[in-house]
Amino acid sequence: MTRVIGFANHKGGVGKTCSTVNIGAALCKHGKHVLLIDLDPQANLTLSLGIKDNSKTIYGALRGGHSLADAIINVTDKLDVVPSTLDLSGAELELSAETGREFILKELISSLKKKYDYILIDCPPSLGLLTLNALTASDEVFIPLQAQFLATQGLAKLNDVIEKIKKRHNKQLTIGGVFLTQYDHRKVLNRDVAKVVANYFRDKVFKTKIRDNIALGEAPSSGLDIFRYAANSNGAADYLSLTKEILARAKKLENKI
Repeated sequence: MTRVIGFANHKGGVGKTCSTVNIGAALCKHGKHVLLIDLDPQANLTLSLGIKDNSKTIYGALRGGHSLADAIINVTDKLDVVPSTLDLSGAELELSAETGREFILKELISSLKKKYDYILIDCPPSLGLLTLNALTASDEVFIPLQAQFLATQGLAKLNDVIEKIKKRHNKQLTIGGVFLTQYDHRKVLNRDVAKVVANYFRDKVFKTKIRDNIALGEAPSSGLDIFRYAANSNGAADYLSLTKEILARAKKLENKI
């Protein structure tokens, strides 16, 4: 069964793109066939994987210019990407008059589900129409949080938006997990933030924390995920550990069903 996961947080710089790329790559290392969708007009995921041929993008698919399948670019044996473009920044206004505008991405994805084990969506740092489309199409939302004080602000607002989407557009949507990024256990502030997040999200919080690691910042400049760039780094170890937790939760959920 295909799992569609949106990576969302209305605050920028928390590691959404980095996490989408590297969790996707880690899932491939576990034999999963993965599709990444870059739904951010900044196109950071697209750039992070060194994709330069983006003549067909998520923007064109949302606008009905071509199918989502036509925009897919193969990156590795099991990893595919639908790239983004700066043109996507105008999509919210352009699609605002469309009937059923919240369900456009869900309809596009439906034809690809048989091909992939996981479809991961990198959302923009906002709670607008693009994020609404992503979460309407998703089974779960993962929330990366930077281990800083400001990252904890607005959690209630984000949770409220997710609940409204669940009520009005996607009854199956759940918060699949929350994890901390750029974490340094030596810093009191980081440990305090971890406690706040654990108290707020409780069992939704993954045990693995993504440590502050220079290799994670360097990998995008080479157009590589962390496993191809620095397989022995702390970043690679952390994302592999986090992905094992994700797979374990998925297995537990399947057993319940």
